[in-house]
Amino acid sequence: MDFILHIDRYIFELIKEHGAWIYGILSAVIFAETGLVVMPFLPGDTLLFAAGVFTDNAGGLNFFLLGLCLNIAAVAGDNVNYWVGRTLGPRLFKNENSRIFKRSNLEKTEKFFAKYGGKTLILARWVAIVRTFAPFVAGMGKMPYRQFLAYSVAGGAFWVWTLITAGHFLGRIPWVKDNLEIVILLIVFATVPIAILEAKKEKKRAEREAAEAKLAAQPEA
Repeated sequence: MDFILHIDRYIFELIKEHGAWIYGILSAVIFAETGLVVMPFLPGDTLLFAAGVFTDNAGGLNFFLLGLCLNIAAVAGDNVNYWVGRTLGPRLFKNENSRIFKRSNLEKTEKFFAKYGGKTLILARWVAIVRTFAPFVAGMGKMPYRQFLAYSVAGGAFWVWTLITAGHFLGRIPWVKDNLEIVILLIVFATVPIAILEAKKEKKRAEREAAEAKLAAQPEA
């Protein structure tokens, strides 16, 4: 949690220590979050926003180069995840008690796909955990690759450029720069209402389906 709340300090230190290598380091984090189903906990949203803050003149990062690198990393990660899901998906989630490949995360993403279809690859960018599993489930479900790629490119571009642009401009406001921890907390918890709403909807739907199944099973009078 400390890393997430003070991610700006970590990025600042990385810029000082590694210079231009910072583009590769940040890209590797985004690639890992979107490309590896064992890394859904990485702070993609906050990293993008905080990195955007450092694209002002004092921060030392080039806005367009940063956006390009992170955009490529997000789409590349999606593609790796898609092909892993397509080739190894069912085997990785055989064990229902696995702590690494949790079936609950997989099922949550499958419900997203059932509701939103291919648009999940765009919408899921803004929902932690689901963001990581969406390409994997698309691969498992044998979504046509061209269709997947189109949604992945659109979703990746929208996600990356929106957040680094927000960081770039909002980071110039003195209050935001002085209270970046509060802003990051707001970003972290921004998806909580969405998750709660989706959970409530799924619970109601499950209860309704159970009631309908029970009614259908009753013998006619």
